[in-house]
Amino acid sequence: MSAFSLDSQYINIDKIESIPYHRLAGSVPTPFYAYSATQIKTDFAALKRALPQGIEYFYSLKANPNKTLVALLHQSGAGCEVCSLAELEIALRQGVAPSDIIFVGPGKHIEELTQCCLAGIKAVVVESIEEMILLNEIAASLGVTQRIALRINPDFTGAKAKLVMSGKSRQFGIDEQLLPQAFATLRELAQLNLTGIHVYLGTRILDWQALADNTQNILTLAARLQRTYNLELDFVDVGGGFGVRYFDKEQALDLSALGDALLPLVNDYRQRFPRCTIVIELGRFLIARAGIFVTRVNYLKPSRNEWFAVCDGGANCHGSAAGINALVRRNFPMARLGPARDGDQHRYQVTGPLCTPTDVLGENIMLAELRSGDLIGIGHSGAYGASASPVGFLSFGHPAEVLVENDQAYLIRTADSVETLLAPQVCQRLSLPNI
Repeated sequence: MSAFSLDSQYINIDKIESIPYHRLAGSVPTPFYAYSATQIKTDFAALKRALPQGIEYFYSLKANPNKTLVALLHQSGAGCEVCSLAELEIALRQGVAPSDIIFVGPGKHIEELTQCCLAGIKAVVVESIEEMILLNEIAASLGVTQRIALRINPDFTGAKAKLVMSGKSRQFGIDEQLLPQAFATLRELAQLNLTGIHVYLGTRILDWQALADNTQNILTLAARLQRTYNLELDFVDVGGGFGVRYFDKEQALDLSALGDALLPLVNDYRQRFPRCTIVIELGRFLIARAGIFVTRVNYLKPSRNEWFAVCDGGANCHGSAAGINALVRRNFPMARLGPARDGDQHRYQVTGPLCTPTDVLGENIMLAELRSGDLIGIGHSGAYGASASPVGFLSFGHPAEVLVENDQAYLIRTADSVETLLAPQVCQRLSLPNI
């Protein structure tokens, strides 16, 4: 598999946008993540051109919560879907209006719900009847009315999803058969205003027909609920789950075909419910292609009949590439970075510095002949990189992050140091409450 000729126009083996990797590695310690600002803008613009007019897009910060990237996507027209107090604060500090923020997640705690009420966000996406009751109590104590959306775990499931989020027993959402109880409870909760419906079926879907079918099923459910319960909704969030191809034999999502399939569905729904907007929330699809993970080969060593390239960053920095939480580990697109060098390709086991045999970034992968000090890049790494990795393992810490646009580079996160890693570790006596 070619490392960077899949879908990223602005990232190749030699450079990211106009900057060679060796220049970045001369200014930023390896390992690090680098992102192409132009790729982010290009991918979002292509999405909006292909899909029907009038859809609102929300960026899922869980994919990559770096505040500079959040600001870039918001400036391009994305709202924010957040899942924690820190993510909420990131969105607000980057100038995202509360009316452009939704808060999701099955285990929201009191402080998070309180801050949502104080900020007056677009909607708290409630995922259980118990959560509705708690949120109503908090809103009442603050003297506010909070907008909510009901996350529903429907009876149908998501076609072609790599990770199924609905249609079976899940911690996410309110089961469809419990909706009569949920609406009966909601009628008694004076501080909550139901403004939306939320359904998220699954992730990494590359089949445009499956995405269209999923959307139709969700809109049909929403329309039935609106008629049955006489609801005046502001939005229906149909989730997202748009996939990015990482591996051999995967086909990229056909945005043009998806747009053609969604157009009659969206138009029909909007004609019946003209005040209701359709929302799509996306993380991976907006950011994955724009990122590359850069690590340096520390040592080359033979073992039995194999050659190992031992790098300074591994599963601790890029757990997704190492297959953490994956049933089957497969190689992400990978290459030796920099100008071509004479010599054949060789088969390598690309590993990191961790004291575990699971620290494998590339298994039996063919790369241009390596030398100690070479840079290796893992493509399509903008989403679920360091933020989904055990960066605390062995106390290596979080890697640096860089944003590149044309011939300019910006440090957007410093690498952890010994000092920053040790600073939170304290030994102070606690004053325990009398219970």
